[in-house]
Amino acid sequence: MFSHHHNHLVLPSSSAPRSWCFVRHVFFCSAVVWFAARSGEAKIKLPEGVVVPAVIGFGDSIIDQGMNNYIPTVVKADFPPYGEDFMGGIPTGRFTNGKTPTDIISDELGIKELVPAYLDPNLKLQDLKTGVSFASGASGYDPQTPQIVSVIPLSQQLEYFKEYLGKLKAAFGEEETKFITDNSLFLVVAGSDDLANTYFTVGIRRLKYDVDAYTDLVVSGASAFIQEIYRLGARRIGVFSVPPIGCLPSQRTLGGGKSRACAENYNQAALLANAKFSAALHSLSNTLPRTKLVFVNIYDPLLQIILNPQQYGFTEVEKGCCGTGNVEVAILCNKFLPTCEEHDKYLFWDSYHPTERGYKILIGQVIDKYIPQFF
Repeated sequence: MFSHHHNHLVLPSSSAPRSWCFVRHVFFCSAVVWFAARSGEAKIKLPEGVVVPAVIGFGDSIIDQGMNNYIPTVVKADFPPYGEDFMGGIPTGRFTNGKTPTDIISDELGIKELVPAYLDPNLKLQDLKTGVSFASGASGYDPQTPQIVSVIPLSQQLEYFKEYLGKLKAAFGEEETKFITDNSLFLVVAGSDDLANTYFTVGIRRLKYDVDAYTDLVVSGASAFIQEIYRLGARRIGVFSVPPIGCLPSQRTLGGGKSRACAENYNQAALLANAKFSAALHSLSNTLPRTKLVFVNIYDPLLQIILNPQQYGFTEVEKGCCGTGNVEVAILCNKFLPTCEEHDKYLFWDSYHPTERGYKILIGQVIDKYIPQFF
């Protein structure tokens, strides 16, 4: 099911492997040669000598590659119209019509076109080497968030990551596993479900916490999680900000009044959380040696697309393409509903998740700005 690039990689210079072998110990060389042998053509210009063997994801539905297919939850996307533009119309559990940010980033780095879910039963050992995603739709940094809809909490995603590392060590040895964890790109994408669902919609947390206290809880959960994956070997870690959740179609419907404007209080909460994330990551950067910890601001670029849709070729940014576009997401977005005619003109596929084209534009901006910061 997962297509791979042909095995070709242009190394920085023809003599690179030989000179590296000369300078570095033999293992490093073998890893470089291994990587060169099985990689696609990187579209991003990486600095000379930099290798990114895998992209590994944790978090929520933005980078859920199908983990929720294998658990009993209502939060699923393994049925039409999800995947309508994916390899001829295959629903895989990705919460969009096509590829997710994980796929796009992996492809741009020349690793592989599609990143599988870790629980995919068709996974081969070779797939593990080049990256998987542990992310589960509707999960979050607040432990209560995944409980509400019975999805995979970050604590369990960590357990799966440990199991994954065990499989790598058993198959490829300690050194190669260390090479993979040292050099791979780890993506952590969560926080929007905590705020949009747990805090504003379900509202249990509002009985005990105001927005300020709740964003503290969420950010401390994120901080603890990042320290855990660091402890397990992650060194290049990209943490996505919370998007402008008040402008997601579902949140406009719930909190934007009759005119379905962006729900300002939701966006203010996202901005507050992001300011705290940024500060927490800055302080972690100073305490975790040899780490590249990058806070990826997706709030501003996504808001810019929403405010200036024509500039990006979109005609609809206030509704999803599925059904009415106001509320449909997961099981509410299904094969019995019509979808919009021109998918590429819509920023959102359902009432919560961007279309593949929306992701490509957003991630294109993110890559240009942030990828250099990892090296």
